[in-house]
This record gives sequence, C-alpha cells and structure tokens, in this order.
Amino acid sequence: MNREPSRTGSSPTSMIRGDYSRSNEQNSEIFTAFPALGDAAAYLTQTTSYLTRCFGGDTCESFEYSYESALDNGEELVTFSSVEAQKSELGNVLSTSTVPEEREATSLGDSVHSGTGPLVSSGAFQMGPSIFQGLISRARKTVLGSADDIGWLQRARDMPPVEDGTARFNELLENIRKDEHKLTDSLVYLLVPGLFSNHGPLYFVNTKSCFSKMGLTCHIAKIHSEASVERNAREIKEYIEEMYWGSKKRVLVLGHSKGGVDSAAAMSLYWPYLKDKVAGLALAQSPYGGSPIASDILREGQLGDYVQLKKIMQVLICKVLKGDPQALEDLTYEKRREFLRNHPLPRELPIVSFHTEAGLGPSVLATLSQVAHAELPIIGEGQSTRVPVVIPLSAAMAACAQLLQVRYGEKSDGLVTRRDAEVPGSIVVRPERKLDHAWMVYSTINDSPGEADASQVCEALLTLLVEAGQKQRHAAAMKDE
Repeated sequence: MNREPSRTGSSPTSMIRGDYSRSNEQNSEIFTAFPALGDAAAYLTQTTSYLTRCFGGDTCESFEYSYESALDNGEELVTFSSVEAQKSELGNVLSTSTVPEEREATSLGDSVHSGTGPLVSSGAFQMGPSIFQGLISRARKTVLGSADDIGWLQRARDMPPVEDGTARFNELLENIRKDEHKLTDSLVYLLVPGLFSNHGPLYFVNTKSCFSKMGLTCHIAKIHSEASVERNAREIKEYIEEMYWGSKKRVLVLGHSKGGVDSAAAMSLYWPYLKDKVAGLALAQSPYGGSPIASDILREGQLGDYVQLKKIMQVLICKVLKGDPQALEDLTYEKRREFLRNHPLPRELPIVSFHTEAGLGPSVLATLSQVAHAELPIIGEGQSTRVPVVIPLSAAMAACAQLLQVRYGEKSDGLVTRRDAEVPGSIVVRPERKLDHAWMVYSTINDSPGEADASQVCEALLTLLVEAGQKQRHAAAMKDE
C-alpha cells in the first residue's frame, strides 16, 4: 500500500532502519546467496556519496566540483573491484554510521558469514533521501514563486486607502486630445526614467518635446538607472533642489517603472528637504510593492540555484550593462517590504499611481517600438539619412504578461502586476486600454491615430496630480479654519 511520508513524522532513514531490523536474517541469507548484490550495494553507496558532494552545501561550490577534479584527486564514480573489496568498503560505512550499540562493531564480512546483523546500515542510505528532499524543497519553492507576495500592500494593515481617479483621468485625456491643456508654467516638470534607460536614447524624449512645445519647462533626470534605489534617490533629490533654486518654481515629478520607485524613495528619505520644493509625485507602471520578475530570478533556495541564475544576472548587470546588481534586488518583494516599513511615503504628498495591462492579441506580434535612431553614411553629395531602430518590444511584453497570467493568474503590463503598482493613499488610474510596459516611453510604429499617445497620457496624469494637490491644499485650509 502506498503511503505518503509525513513532513513531521518518521524520516525515510528510520523507515529503512525499521525494515532491516525486522528482516536481518533473511537479508543476510539473500546477500550470501547472491554475491553480485555486494557490487550493487557498493555502487549505490559510492554514487550517493558523489551526488551528496555535488549537491550538498553551497550551490556555487557544488558547481565548482567537476568530474575532472574528482579524477585528479584519485576518486572514481564507480569502481568495479572484487566482492571482498566492496564488502570491506561497506564495512567502513557501517563502522561510521549511527546504529544500535550492539551492532556497531559488526562488520559486513561478519554479517555475510554469520548471518546476523544488518545488511547495510541506515547511514548508507541517509544521504540519498536528503538529496531528494532538498530537490523537492527547491522545486516547491520554485513552483510557489511569488504567489504569496503579489499584492501584499493591499493586504497590509494600517495602509491608507486609494481613490479611483480613472473617470476623471479619461475626461482630462479627452480634453487634451481636443487641445485643451491645463498644465501651468508656474511649475517645472521632472521625468524620471526606469531601469535600463541609459541604453534607450529615446526614453521620454517625445514627452519632453511635447511639453516644450507647450512652453513648459521639462527635464529628464540623467540618473544611472541601473544603480540602487537609494543612490538614485539621492541624485533625484539633488535634481529637484537644482531645478527649484534655478527657477524658484516647485517641481512636479513623474517616474516610470523603477524611476517611480526611485522618486518615491527620494520623497521618503529626504522629505524634510523637499516638502517645500515638490508639488506632487506620479508613478507610472512602477513596481512600488515589488516585482515578481525580480523576485523569481533572485530568490534563493530554488532550482535556479543549480545553474547559478542569480550569478548570471549579476554578471549581466555588472559586466554588460555596467550597473549595480542592487538595482534589481531592490525591486524584490523582500527588499520593498523592508524599505517601506522603514521609509513610508509622507501622507501630505499628493500621489497618482497608474497601471495597465498588456495586450495578448495577435496584433502585438506586428507591433514594433522605436528605441533609437541610426544615421546611414553619406553617399555622394547627399546628406546622411536617419532611420529608426525598431524592435518587437510589445511581443516581448506580451510573452511576459502571458507567463504571469498563467503562473499566478495576475494581470500585468508584462513586467509589473497591476496590484503591485497601486500606491497606498494615492489616486489610482486603471485604464481599460491595453498598454504594455514599454509603450509609455517608446513610441510604436503603428500607433492608432484615434488613440492618445504616451505624451498625452503623461500630461493627463500630471494634470490629475495638480488637481489632487489643489484639493489637498483646500482641505488643509478648511481644516485650519
């Protein structure tokens, strides 16, 4: 009868020990009758010992141990020697294993010839189950992933409620498309890009250009996007102070993706220095609560440890992107919980949070995003030709969104789930239009002229933020009276 082993009950080792203690005499007779069992038992013992060295302890060390190094040290995975040699080796296992005292001195040879004592001690089999238990634990952790972490902010206690601003946002967006603009030049505007923006020269460029055409002062923060959250928070604080002292105008900040997390960190860490200089903060598609992508990649104790997935990402960020691995680690649920517990956002800061869902239809396969320009060399007496550099970002975002949907049942823009992008105490915008994570900052070749573009969406978000600040100041004035 098959029985599932209990998690807290008897271990496989104790079960083996119990089986052998009940049939010592029969096992010994079988071993005597079939000497080939000695070879098989020795083979299992050596193989188990080798696998234990490979998979036990630190993962990195296990990968550094190779088959060649085993040969250099005079080790062999399988050694087919005489039956007597195998018996002697298993006798050594017996002598070092934990068995009852009355059997501790019994050798394998004595067991074979006398017909008494266990065939193989439980210690010889203890390492095998421990390997598979470790594999099962890692597999369970890998399969569970971030299922218990997604949306943790909405379940946390003492978090201020959010306000749905979707309807008002849609009204503002429709007015903007009719050339009714409400943003004022009494403020200056700071756009904070997200992760890997240093490798995308067109990040936020269209939005800044549109703002400049309206006579608004707009800047894109030139931060090292692959740096840690705290480092970027300090740089954003310096940006805001420089803009304020240069214009004598308060700053309205819009951060996209990790740029929103960096901007929020600047407000949390340096609010005493910024409260008179910042008019509000908008976070667009920002993993404020954390990112399942970052968490699943960097979580320890998974099957990915066997291929050193975390090490691969560190090499990619450090050597290829010239960044800080802390940038990705700061977006994990564990780090976000720790940071928000120690550095909550100021309650008096007007905040708007915006999140979307990526489209999964066939049309995304034909959607190309322009991420850069390339200038072709001059031919003859003509001028150089500038051509767009396009890549299928929408298809990549759709694939990631489909993965998160299938694995966790969560809607996302491809990188950030909708629930993790809602900032407690903020005005939340939840548009029905399907927009992926890259759409906000990179224009697509086949954008529909009947839909608002990214710069208009940013303008509507900032307009909504200005209105929120006005309402907040009015409420504070009424309270003082």
